[in-house]
Amino acid sequence: MSLQMTSSQTVGPYLHIGTDWLTIADLVGGNVSGERIVIEGRLLDGNGSPVADGLIEIWQANAHGKYAHPDDTRDLPLESGFRGFGRVPTDGNGFFRFATIKPGRVPGPNGTLQAPHIAVSIFARGLLKQLVSRIYFPDAEGNADDPVLAMVPAERRGTLIARPVPGKAGVLEWSVVMQGEANGQGETVFFDI
Repeated sequence: MSLQMTSSQTVGPYLHIGTDWLTIADLVGGNVSGERIVIEGRLLDGNGSPVADGLIEIWQANAHGKYAHPDDTRDLPLESGFRGFGRVPTDGNGFFRFATIKPGRVPGPNGTLQAPHIAVSIFARGLLKQLVSRIYFPDAEGNADDPVLAMVPAERRGTLIARPVPGKAGVLEWSVVMQGEANGQGETVFFDI
């Protein structure tokens, strides 16, 4: 008897039918501490066209660097109004938006600390599995010595760092380019998991 792997299926094109009711765009309640921010951007394909049927998920620690998950047993504050997880579909222009807080630093390998970041999963038509990336913050403490960011060639790190939106306090732009060049930005760095 031989065991064969089940064939993979792409994520789309009907992603919204089964997931729209799971949308979580606001990760924080009223009394959560930390710097409130908005992350907005677009999901673009290899031609620079918007991906209208994508899904962006984020996972992050709170402002104290604690995850809202039972596996994070560190003795740090965990506020009940903080979800730590969000999921939004892209709209007809590939646009997505999250309201959250800037996360604190979390443990890294060998007792190091990672820079504040948000873990991102991208689902879209034609993908057999999700793409995984990260959002870092401009001039954040720890960017210079973050062990994951250090693995990325210097010329590509900019694809992982959100940019302030001029005239919009607390709003950061971070777009995903699935391949090639789009809007003057190279392909987003993705990680194997």
